[in-house]
Amino acid sequence: MDNSKKIELTPEGRQKLVEELAYREGEKHDEIVERIKEARGFGDLSENSEYDAAKEEQSHNESRINEIRQILSVATVVAAGSHANLKVSIGTTVTLVDAKGKTTEFTIVGTTETNSLEHKISNESPAGQALIGHGEGEEVEFVTPTGKAKKYTITAITR
Repeated sequence: MDNSKKIELTPEGRQKLVEELAYREGEKHDEIVERIKEARGFGDLSENSEYDAAKEEQSHNESRINEIRQILSVATVVAAGSHANLKVSIGTTVTLVDAKGKTTEFTIVGTTETNSLEHKISNESPAGQALIGHGEGEEVEFVTPTGKAKKYTITAITR
């Protein structure tokens, strides 16, 4: 992971990472160790696919643990601010209206928290970059990943 890149998290996003880390270091770790013990009991390790799969899962789990620790060690938690003159920033939810009157809502999050199903977009995405720093009533324009230019008016910003 590139240490020069600034990682910003919402308080909720940080909490999710802390919980995932606890799970991976505890319950998940114990489960994998148990699977490795069980697979060793099947005999010859050179042709033991259960053992190989458990060792691979152990490696993946350790990598994710290290990744989460790294993120938590360098991440900045962006706290909620006042609502007066609120500008779009990480942790804000933005309501947008397009020219046809269609309303869309996004929550701006750090890159590690992105989830399109929950309408959580990264501050580094084209939309996120275009929205950051703008206020209610302002118009923003950006090009979607599909190459389509979109123009919206910010109608509400909340934390």
